[in-house]
Amino acid sequence: MTEQQKALQDVRQAGFAMIDAGMFLDSHPTDETALQYFHTMHHQYDKAVELYEKNFGPLKLKSAGKGKTWNWIDEPWPWEGV
Repeated sequence: MTEQQKALQDVRQAGFAMIDAGMFLDSHPTDETALQYFHTMHHQYDKAVELYEKNFGPLKLKSAGKGKTWNWIDEPWPWEGV
């Protein structure tokens, strides 16, 4: 597994855990432990996305073009065989 694949896997795992916790909270909105877990996974997801984008380019359109050039099309997108 390449470093880029590992970074993308970290994004996907944290994103899945965050969504899963959110769905659990839909039916258990007062569960403080679940809410804390959701916040933890949200933080991990944000950090994983930040690390991926720092090293490999934008994952989302909103992250493109932060520098002086349009970098959305510079690299293959993550779903193109990473």
